Amino acid sequence: MTDLLALALPASLDGPYRILVFLIMLSVLIVLHEYGHFLLARRNGVRVNDFAIGFGPTLVRWTSSRSGTNYRINLLPIGGYCAMKGEDGKSTQAEQQRRFRERGDYEDDNFQAKSAPARLAIVLAGPSANFVLAFAILLAAALVFGIPNDKASTEIGPLSPGYPAERAGMRSGDVIVSVDGVRMRDGDQLVDVIHSSAGKRLHIVYSRHGVLHAVDVTPVLATIGGRHFGRIGFSPLPEYRRVGPIAAVTAAAQEFGTMFSGTATMLGALVMHPRDTFADLSGPIGMARMGATVQDLGWAPYLQLAAMISMSLAFFNLLPIPALDGGRAAFIVVEMVRGRPVDPEKEALVHVAGFAALMVLMIFVAYHDIANIVSGKGVF
Repeated sequence: MTDLLALALPASLDGPYRILVFLIMLSVLIVLHEYGHFLLARRNGVRVNDFAIGFGPTLVRWTSSRSGTNYRINLLPIGGYCAMKGEDGKSTQAEQQRRFRERGDYEDDNFQAKSAPARLAIVLAGPSANFVLAFAILLAAALVFGIPNDKASTEIGPLSPGYPAERAGMRSGDVIVSVDGVRMRDGDQLVDVIHSSAGKRLHIVYSRHGVLHAVDVTPVLATIGGRHFGRIGFSPLPEYRRVGPIAAVTAAAQEFGTMFSGTATMLGALVMHPRDTFADLSGPIGMARMGATVQDLGWAPYLQLAAMISMSLAFFNLLPIPALDGGRAAFIVVEMVRGRPVDPEKEALVHVAGFAALMVLMIFVAYHDIANIVSGKGVF
């Protein structure tokens, strides 16, 4: 099973390190997706011919003497794949089912020999693995870094393009130390100072990677809900507090629920109101760009991004499009209802139409991501 997202390279970022970190993160998410297929296949007695990390020429290969699976590490470490016995990767599932039944040699370790519920479980194991992984990432972040506090920190979060902070050269991840010689204790004090200083030049000292820098910034006047205040164009990051295992599980579950409902709502809005929602979609290029920005905010926000991408991969692969797991699952469900597989010719026609629709969607999303980069729009 091969994920289409694994085949797309992100656009150039701010440096090789950022690209490498993003690719490693995305590859881990996709390989574990494939491991979900692998695990359920093996538990159902299906032989896995190849389980690979990456694509292209094989660098390292090891064959299990017990299962016969070829484990591969390939040249391009972007995603991976799980090739099961009974899948040729060329014809439709219905055609493979028909050929298998016509041969009459019901090999127990063949994917096509398994019952429809077993095959459905194997197909859905990949997206399920991404859901489980999203929760695991959120839990690990809560245990290692803590959970966001109600109190803001003095660390700069997302910057608003064109505002004084960005024009002065400040970046996400910078930590403001003092304003006009007064040391900033926390983010609430910092926000109060900036809000009360519209049109007044402020001397700001901030730390970047342990090195102090100083700039003069003048907050611009902003008005929201009839209230006037100064603004230099950034959101402070929240402070994180360490918690115990029970609180970490609770926080991770709440964050998982929020991500799940938000992603499901977005997909529903995309179906019902595609014209209004399409601009909010991001493909591999947009995700890579977002990943480059979030890296400046620290590992806790970056792990939250990884969890969000894992969940997005799960939902994406559940779409009832023939080229994806959701499309394959849909045909198996129809087979379960009808008592026999879909006619190969009809399934092939749906595959062609679905694959064409998917390609059009990916092209438009990539165009949208590139247009945002060219126009200088932010990722938040």
